[in-house]
Amino acid sequence: MAERRVVDHRGRTVVLIDSVAQVTGEDAGRIVVTGSHGGVSAADYAKAVRAALYVFNDAGIGRDEAGVAGLAMLDAAGIAACAVGHTTARIGDAADALENGIVSRANALATAAGFVPGVALGTAIAHALVG
Repeated sequence: MAERRVVDHRGRTVVLIDSVAQVTGEDAGRIVVTGSHGGVSAADYAKAVRAALYVFNDAGIGRDEAGVAGLAMLDAAGIAACAVGHTTARIGDAADALENGIVSRANALATAAGFVPGVALGTAIAHALVG
C-alpha cells in the first residue's frame, strides 16, 4: 500500500507520497516528494495540482530520457520539478527520496530554486526558494 504523510523537514512542510497519483488539492503550494518516476504520465497527475515543487525518481533516465520527460512539461506549466537518482533512492519510496536522494535532474524553475544535480534533496529542501 502506497504511503502518504505530511512531515516537517528542517522547518519546512513536505508532503511524502509514494505515488504521484496520491496528490490532492490540499497539496497545492507545498513541496511534494513522490516515489514515482518523472515521466510524462507522472507529469499529467502533477499538473492537476500546482505544488510549489514536485520531486520524482529518475528511474534510470531510460530511452529518450523517458524517466524524466515530465520535468520539461511541468516547467512549461510553471511548476518546479526535479528528480533524484535511482541509485540514491528506492523507486516508489518518497521517504527514502527525502532521506537519501541526490538530485540528478531539475527543470529550470527547480534549478532557480536551488535544486541542482549533485545536491542532497534534504539539503536542497532546507534551503529552497520555494514552498
